[in-house]
This record gives sequence, structure tokens and C-alpha cells, in this order.
Amino acid sequence: MTETSLVGYDCAVTDHHLPPDAPPPGDSELRSDEAVDEAMPTEPGQKKDSTFTVLVALVANGLLALAKTVAAFLTGSASMGAEAAHSWADTGNEIFLLIAEKRGERPRDDKHPRGYGRATYVWSLVAAFGLFSAGAVVSIWHGVSELFAEPSEVSYTVNYVVLGLAFLLEGSSFIQASRQLKGEASSWGLHPLSYIDRTSNPTLRAVFFEDFAALLGLVLAGAGIALHQLTGQAAYDAVGSIAVGVLLAFVAVYLMRRNMQYLLGQTLGSEMWSRVLAALLAHDAIDRITYLHVEYVGPQKVFVVAAVDLTGDDREPTLAQRLRQVELDIERNDLIEDAVLTLSLPEDPSLSPDPPPAG
Repeated sequence: MTETSLVGYDCAVTDHHLPPDAPPPGDSELRSDEAVDEAMPTEPGQKKDSTFTVLVALVANGLLALAKTVAAFLTGSASMGAEAAHSWADTGNEIFLLIAEKRGERPRDDKHPRGYGRATYVWSLVAAFGLFSAGAVVSIWHGVSELFAEPSEVSYTVNYVVLGLAFLLEGSSFIQASRQLKGEASSWGLHPLSYIDRTSNPTLRAVFFEDFAALLGLVLAGAGIALHQLTGQAAYDAVGSIAVGVLLAFVAVYLMRRNMQYLLGQTLGSEMWSRVLAALLAHDAIDRITYLHVEYVGPQKVFVVAAVDLTGDDREPTLAQRLRQVELDIERNDLIEDAVLTLSLPEDPSLSPDPPPAG
């Protein structure tokens, strides 16, 4: 069986299935792309939402980085120093995430027929590594250093004021990320916590988990400072710094792992695979499908490869024209970046959306 794919070409692209004497696909009466659009959700406003979410996080973390740095300098608190490192790391990460958004949305060209969507994962991976190195490592190192340093006077009032301000700013950023998360999860019929792990949008995942880690880190830092104040033992403050660093390390490793999976070629889960299969089978021209591969090539962009039987019993030139037209119909869905179809062999078993394949 020859593999081809559902490629998201524009109508002006060369019709790779058509013989020279075939009429252009635009003249075909086959117009069933509505079936594909209705069966698979799209998020036309997602790019703007993601960019806005990152910008909110950038402003919040930038302001907090300055405030925490000043507070750490004035108070000598190890936990506040760790929080300052955390906020500076997050600020740098948001810049990388903005680059990821910009690089990934470039239109495809001859050298990159499936677009530049995977560039989003490259820059998101860089941001996650920055969180690990500039956030986690620095926080742990600072905490360990403070464990063996001479105790110094700490201004607890300044620390508590900055922590309160941090809760307000980080909370506003987290609310924006949560709002976008709920909207996207609802469009796919998934619980937000299930969607955030499965989403192909790395910037939303990064901002959500970074903000969640930031809020939890503030609790750890506040606990370390409070225990220092109550007991007079500076070790609690240092342990708070180490705890923040360990938290950041876990989040950074998780984000790096997810971005690497998408760079290596992340396929759709069984539920979404079934939804795509059902959408393709809903097309008037498709009688059955014997092979289907769907792989992410960017945030909410997939590459589809399918072997199909078309309805009717047309001659080869007409079949080629109809195949190309079905590809164009499928590619009109915003989710489909690239699609290629080939004809099934008669003996190939048909696929069914229910039950989905294992894994």
C-alpha cells in the first residue's frame, strides 16, 4: 500500500495527484469539507489568546523579579533570593515563549511543506531548560550556601509585603492562563487538567505550570521565612529556598519531556484519532478507510496520512482528480496542516472509529 498524506496545501498549490489532462479540482462538484469542519473543533482565536497569556505572564514576572531582587538585597532572605531567581527565570522564559509563538506561526513554504509549527516546541524546550538552569539550579545552590553561612538580620515585613504583591501578580497571570485553558478544554470536551497535559499548545502548558509553580513556591518561601521568624533558625529559610528549587526542577523536567515528545513526533490519542477518522468517513466521497496516521506538526496542527476507497467506480484520471479534491476539502479545516490520500487495496480491512486502536 502506498502512503500519501492529507496535506494542507492552498488551492493554488500544484495538484500532485492529477494527470496533465485532468480538469482543475476547483471545477469538481465535490464539496463536502463541511463534514470535516463539523466533526473536528478548531480554535480560531487561540493564537491571540496564547500570545496575550504569555504577555500577561511576562509583565507580572518582570515586575516581580525586580521587587523580589530588591527585597532579597534588603532582607538577606535565602527564600526571597530563590524567589527572585525564579521570577527572573520565568521572565526570560516568557521571552522565549513569545519567540516560539512568532516562529511557529510562519506560513509554510517549499522547504517546509508542513509549516514551522515544530519551531514552537524548540523554543519552548529552550524556555524549559532556562527554568531548570536559571531557576532550579540557582535556587538550590543559593539555599545550600545559606545553610552554611553566618546568620544575618532579616527584615520580615519587607518579605511579607513582597510575597503579598507576588500573590496578586502571579494570581492574575494564573487566572488568565486558567481562563484560556478552560476555553480550549471545553471546545474539545475534555477536563482542563486532562487537556493541559495532552494539549499540543506548549506555551499555554508552560505558562500554566510556571504560574502554578510560582504560587506554590510563594507558599514554600513564605513558610520558610515564617519559621525563621518564629524559631530564629535561619536554616528554615535556606530549606525554603531549596524546596523552591526542587519544585522548579520537577516542572522544568516535565515541560522539557513534553516538548521533546512533540519534536520527535507526537501522535493523537485514541479518542482524537477516532474523532479524525469519523470526520474523514463523514466525507461524501469516502467509502472506507484502511490506514490512518495522524501526527502533530505544531500547536493544533496535524499531518494526516490515509488510505481510502472512494465511492463509485471511476477511471484513473477521474479518481486522481477526486482524491485531490477530497484532500483540498479536508485541508480547509484549520486543524489540518498537511494531508495526503492514497487508494486502499481491496483486501485491506476497513478501520472503524469505534473501538479506537490501543495506545
